[in-house]
Amino acid sequence: QVQLVESGGGLVQAGGSLRLSCAASISIFSINTMGWYRQAPGKQRELVATIPSGGSTNYADSVKGRFTISRDNAKNTVYLQMNSLKPEDTAVYYCAADLQTTAWGNMRRYWGQGTQVTVSS
Repeated sequence: QVQLVESGGGLVQAGGSLRLSCAASISIFSINTMGWYRQAPGKQRELVATIPSGGSTNYADSVKGRFTISRDNAKNTVYLQMNSLKPEDTAVYYCAADLQTTAWGNMRRYWGQGTQVTVSS
């Protein structure tokens, strides 16, 4: 059973930076789109950024120019560099990956367990 293991969350002051990482726990046959989502208390989960296996990245308007998503296909890992953090960025951040574990398996979406990001004012 594949797991997406996240790391890098924490507490930071406004204006600071954090880098989130998310890696698949086992060898993967194929990974398509990878991305980051977040959920603040009392709000729905929202897309932060996505990056396909080939092609352009996509960002929520609220993070454009401040966050950068990247991936290392050799390591089955996706990153989220977050700069100029604001208190409204406070949320649990989840990584997601559309992947196929074996050549005969189906492509499906997997989620990480979430990592807390707290930005103090």
